[in-house]
Amino acid sequence: MSNSKDDHAWGKIFEKYNILDKILQTGHIEITATKINEFREARLMTKFDHKSQLPKLFADNKLSILPTSRGGYLIGEFETFCDFNTEEIPVSSIEFPSFLESLDYRDITSEATAINCAFVSKIIHNFTEDGILFPTVSGRMSSSSFNFGINSPKGLLTIDVDNSQVEIDGGYEGDSSLNLIEAKNYISDDFLIRQLYYPFKLWSSKIHKQVRPIFLTYSNGVFHLREYKFENEYHYNSLILVKHRKYVVQEGSFNLEVLSQIIDKTKLVKEPEIPFPQADSFERVINLCELLKQKGFISKDDITQNYDFDARQTDYYSNAGKYLGLIETKRDILTGQIGCSLTRKGKQVFNLNLIDRQKEFVRLVVSHKVFKETLKLYLEIGEMPNKEKIVEIMKSSKLFNVGSDSTFSRRSSTIIGWTNWIINQIEE
Repeated sequence: MSNSKDDHAWGKIFEKYNILDKILQTGHIEITATKINEFREARLMTKFDHKSQLPKLFADNKLSILPTSRGGYLIGEFETFCDFNTEEIPVSSIEFPSFLESLDYRDITSEATAINCAFVSKIIHNFTEDGILFPTVSGRMSSSSFNFGINSPKGLLTIDVDNSQVEIDGGYEGDSSLNLIEAKNYISDDFLIRQLYYPFKLWSSKIHKQVRPIFLTYSNGVFHLREYKFENEYHYNSLILVKHRKYVVQEGSFNLEVLSQIIDKTKLVKEPEIPFPQADSFERVINLCELLKQKGFISKDDITQNYDFDARQTDYYSNAGKYLGLIETKRDILTGQIGCSLTRKGKQVFNLNLIDRQKEFVRLVVSHKVFKETLKLYLEIGEMPNKEKIVEIMKSSKLFNVGSDSTFSRRSSTIIGWTNWIINQIEE
């Protein structure tokens, strides 16, 4: 949930147009971009790719917003987001065409580059099981006219859409289907169904072939593709996950022997006098660092508003990066905003090739006693130690400002998460 200029502007809009009272009566209300623009640019005020980005008034009242035309929106009590699946799956190795000089899979800084790399390396071909694909549609276009039903507390609400703007990151057509790809170069907990549904509705009405909505997430060398299906084409909330796979370009090996060598050779460091990490997903620690490499500096407000972190998570994950020596906090000279950037060490790590980068992450983690001892015990007994044992290791590791048993227990979740990440890097 955000707390920003959007919150302030939406507060004024809700007050002026008595929106909550009207929604209480009918369950929804139409509003134009012109009315929103009175307070702040509608384009910025209506872009919520994740539930965490919703303004406070929306979140508190379980509201969402959907575009219905080029200049019209509907605000109401309906569910517009879908959680990503979180199950762990094996990663498939693929080869990247060595002759390409204009495309570098080691330096993916945009969604467009991620899609291009996935296409030329045949990841999309493998995932769709179509040997011949052609890039056909992409960019912004009109939705044409259609209607659909969406879940609401008052039952299925019908929404009419007339020439709303649709954006497709990549479209690839094969013999039997058109694959429409929505791409993100950052990790999130959920996504806006509209990003798949509106393009699906548009092209399902235009062609006879099957239209397959696919979500591509890229981070830390891993391409994660998820294919969805709308069981009822009319029903916005009827999507189900059909399949998902992860791919990585093979650069070298990371096996148990390599891991054991890293554990044995890495010297312990003194625990830093900063909060012990409360950031269970090591993938998201890495991803935040990737974003900082791309941008150079990101204010804490921008991290919260743009990358599916709430304010607390922004602090948790930036502190986790600081704990490892990868991130530093600074103030932007021009804007005065507090934000994050990579340290010299962080820049060095993210200039390594992918396999060496993974090894360095492991070294940084196991240079801390609590993580090294937990990992060694995991490898010794063949499974994750229980929380009680991990807390015992924590209490012997002189962690900074961790005192109560409840705090030890909460922080142990981070140790479990980071240890699992390391274990998952080991090749079979």
